[in-house]
Amino acid sequence: MSLAVPPRPRTWPKTALVAAALITFTVLTCLPAIGGVELDFASIARNWRNGANKMLQLLQPDFTFLPRTLMPMLETLQMALVGAAFAAAVSVPLTLWAARPTNPNGATRRVVRAIINVIRSVPDLVYATILVALVGVGALPGLLTLFLFDLGVIVKLVSEAIDSERHPYLEAGRAAGGTQSQLNRALAIPQTRPLFWNQWLYALELNVRISAVLGIVGAGGIGRLLNERFGFYAYDDVGLIILEILVVVILIEVCSNVLRRRLT
Repeated sequence: MSLAVPPRPRTWPKTALVAAALITFTVLTCLPAIGGVELDFASIARNWRNGANKMLQLLQPDFTFLPRTLMPMLETLQMALVGAAFAAAVSVPLTLWAARPTNPNGATRRVVRAIINVIRSVPDLVYATILVALVGVGALPGLLTLFLFDLGVIVKLVSEAIDSERHPYLEAGRAAGGTQSQLNRALAIPQTRPLFWNQWLYALELNVRISAVLGIVGAGGIGRLLNERFGFYAYDDVGLIILEILVVVILIEVCSNVLRRRLT
């Protein structure tokens, strides 16, 4: 006796329809005549030599320039570490106020979320430009920018992670008569500590890369030196700085992974 195998459902018409819709939408968005994005592919053929020459210079870093990069890189690491530490301290209460399980009060929760959304909606370069104008060129505007950036990222990601999970220990604590602040301090913070650690360490990695961009507007760190060498068309020095940033980011990632395994 042989078992009849049911026919496979015909899904290809639906897949083909979705693919055709995506291709049509993509083509339409590339037509300037109907408001699409203007893509000048011919410029690639005209200018590829310029880009190739700069890439070739970037791939030949001048290691004799290394001693001059050490102090700016140290300043970048200090900015990244202090900014992440301050953001870590402030993010804990804000995250608990922004998440529904740890803050049943809808009014205060919406206020905190609105503040975080405003902080996240402002680009880093805008923060850095305003802060440089307020406190002057140097490490302080960069540190404050990193603090605001980290705060927005940590509170947003950790509060959403708390919202997406069930927390029966909080229900049990409420049934036992505990106040919300007592439950947060005794139960929520210990339970969500791995989430915080993950995002704090991720913010530290991001800070080093962002610092290189903030230097364009004078916010200190290795970015100022990077911007200076770009101004002098010293692409071999720029290649060395990019290589140094890559090495530091990899080292921080390795250290972060070790810490995550020990702390979670």
